[in-house]
Amino acid sequence: MHIAVAVLSVLALVVTGFAWRSIDSLRNNLATAGGLGLGGSADGAVDILMVGTDSRTDAHGNPLSQEELDSLRAGEEVASNTDTIVLIRVPNDGSSATAISIPRDSYVDVPGIGMSKINAAYGATKETERLKLVEDGATDKEAEEESTKAGREALIESVADLTGITVDHYAEVGLLGFVLLTNAVGGVDVCLNEPVDEDMSGAHFPAGEQTLKGADALSFVRQRHDLPRGDLDRIVRQQVFMASLVGKVLSAKTLSDPGKLNELSGAVQRSVVLDDDWDIIEFATQLQDLAGGKVQFETIPVADLNGMTDYGESIVEVKPKDVKKYVAGLVGEEPTDSEDTTTKSETPDIDASTVTVDVANASDVGGLANGVADALTSLGYGQGEIGNYTGKAVSETTVFAHSADDDSAKAVAAALGGLPTDTDSTLPEGSVRVVLAGDYQGPTSAETISTTSSSESSETGLEPVSTAGTTPTPAPPGPPIDAGSSGPRCVN
Repeated sequence: MHIAVAVLSVLALVVTGFAWRSIDSLRNNLATAGGLGLGGSADGAVDILMVGTDSRTDAHGNPLSQEELDSLRAGEEVASNTDTIVLIRVPNDGSSATAISIPRDSYVDVPGIGMSKINAAYGATKETERLKLVEDGATDKEAEEESTKAGREALIESVADLTGITVDHYAEVGLLGFVLLTNAVGGVDVCLNEPVDEDMSGAHFPAGEQTLKGADALSFVRQRHDLPRGDLDRIVRQQVFMASLVGKVLSAKTLSDPGKLNELSGAVQRSVVLDDDWDIIEFATQLQDLAGGKVQFETIPVADLNGMTDYGESIVEVKPKDVKKYVAGLVGEEPTDSEDTTTKSETPDIDASTVTVDVANASDVGGLANGVADALTSLGYGQGEIGNYTGKAVSETTVFAHSADDDSAKAVAAALGGLPTDTDSTLPEGSVRVVLAGDYQGPTSAETISTTSSSESSETGLEPVSTAGTTPTPAPPGPPIDAGSSGPRCVN
């Protein structure tokens, strides 16, 4: 079973990293990764992507011992999936930290792959690139290094496209880190509403409060079977565990204990990979006044917890437009994609019959291009080419024209619900093209849309989402979980 919860422990050290200032050797002994295309957008916060991998090696590529593997209860499967994905937003003044969980089965556009579960962005990209490099004559070591870099870049871009947030820093941790870090603080306090007896994760616990270490703690946060909301309840487990762990790290007993700090430092050095442009000691200094109550844990909104592709794959359906709005709102910002900058009230005065519109489907809904084209035709626009989108992967529906001041594109954008516009110099002057992504919520001719047809997705490899016969199960964000509580929050 894929598990990658070790990142949760490292999060506690990142957001309370001022304790590291007393450990001179940490900076020089951390594993680092370079060339990931991070940063470049000043938005008032430092945005950190933290991922947990189910790697059976440490941060420096050394295989774990059999004893260590046995202690993880993780099985023998070797993979590079990232089943725990957390985006951390820290305002530049270091006054707070918000950790936003992204469900591992979120169905998103992945660069070079198309629609896929987000936890496959890293592993699938890495393996595809590794095989290509080996075929081109690269050594195993070269192929491993370059393909790992490609996998990380694909995941970073996927998260950025989904959330609208430019990732500034990257942190990655394998399975062993979770056990090492939990043990280093003497275990973490948790609370269960009911007793648990679930063999697949090894979770066998009584109800009520208890302190968990090592493999037991790992079983607590990896369980998803027999939970009412499956993976979302597992995320809640992870978040309450993290909140309790942050409290432990912030406590005077930890910060004043040289032995515990050294043990934590050793665990980080062996299990964590950071991007090589991140001065973690300087960053930690910004956080020296951070209190537990200012560390909060959130989860992105989910449109359908029990989604399924037409190919029978279980997924979590998310709407990028809603996710962007929610994430931006957590720190009082406006969505960076400015999807409402063109509105119907700003519609240019044009003759729709003189405008021919091409419509290309880059979404996971079969027949959507035909539906939108029919809606435009009913408004008087001329029908152009209709079909699949074959360009660079997109996550946001956009209306393209040759020039930025094209009134026809602005009118079409307004007619379809206030879409963003952009330029494409390859388009002829006066032509308009609509590229539909999974966030599209504008008008369509509903009878042309099939929930089972894959005619528009077969050429692009995009998998349609099946909704026929099912009722979506949305999961809006619940109340935030913070690290300032006096005791552990009881959960399923």
